[in-house]
Amino acid sequence: MQVARLHGPTDIRIAAEPEPPPPAAGEVTLTIGTVGLCGSDLHMYEAGRIGYTTLSRPVVLGHEFMGVVAALGDDALDGNHQPLELGQRVAVEPAVPCWRCELCENGHPNLCPNHYFYGLFPEDGALRERMNVSARNCFPLPDALSDEAGPLLETLGVAIHAIDLAKIRLASTVGVLGVGPVGLLITRLAVLAGASQVFAFDKFDWRLRKARDWGATHAFNVDECDPAGAVMEATGGRGVDVAIEAAWADHSVQQAADMARYGGRLVLVGIPPDDKLQLQHSVARRKGLTIMMSRRMKHTYPRAIELALAGKVKLEELVSHRYDLAQTAEAYASNLAYERGINKVILRVGT
Repeated sequence: MQVARLHGPTDIRIAAEPEPPPPAAGEVTLTIGTVGLCGSDLHMYEAGRIGYTTLSRPVVLGHEFMGVVAALGDDALDGNHQPLELGQRVAVEPAVPCWRCELCENGHPNLCPNHYFYGLFPEDGALRERMNVSARNCFPLPDALSDEAGPLLETLGVAIHAIDLAKIRLASTVGVLGVGPVGLLITRLAVLAGASQVFAFDKFDWRLRKARDWGATHAFNVDECDPAGAVMEATGGRGVDVAIEAAWADHSVQQAADMARYGGRLVLVGIPPDDKLQLQHSVARRKGLTIMMSRRMKHTYPRAIELALAGKVKLEELVSHRYDLAQTAEAYASNLAYERGINKVILRVGT
């Protein structure tokens, strides 16, 4: 089968590799359909590392994906505890927790210290024609959702978890710094959650236009304004109730803290390239900010599917570029360069 493997920073190679073995109990073999390219993938692609995880041998990226069930292991029950069937289309939650530790038992599988994650070194991901996955991580795709929507349920799940942490109240005000795919979905969900004003910030005008299309009441280019100043002017110096950082978590973290009101909430979603948190202590302390660190998601796929089915979130509208598996290196280079108009890249592996 054909596989796209990252050998080092910006070094992706296509090669033929052996097929996966028969699925074990609790597993299924998937024929991979489509894979989304995520900002966290770009970290590993550009630098060969993300956080304290460093690439020490070649790895297959790709953690946003869907596929078709090609083989079943024993007791192959999906994320809804229903038997999977051959030929079913499924979206896959990429984090596989142990389900037995203190964090899992307390309802926080996204914090499981014993988990593994498809597409994060050392675990291979979905940029290959077939792979074995945990059946419990599979969620059947309704016929009304396309193959392109499938991988984006993971992106939407991340946004849902961030909104859960934000605890947005009706008629509250929200600032979103960074409206890439995750930030755009957070913007849309903030509107659905009842925010009266949503301030969107990015350096790409096409993303800001999409944020307005999805309900942002204000949209500002960060290269043309001081984000906190723009919020303070619009809110009479009060600031926003909730500030959500969904960019590259560099100076944008401080900007988010600066725009939050006294007693406000700061939700950090982005991952910094240097693994450092840049935040002026006195601002956060004097404002008494509640700071929430958002990590992945917690059983959000059923809600994500319902939102997409109801048409409240139009996932396919995020997709701007499409590539085949053989073009993986080109796709990553294009996304890293933020080619004009780029929002979400989808790699078509088996479609």
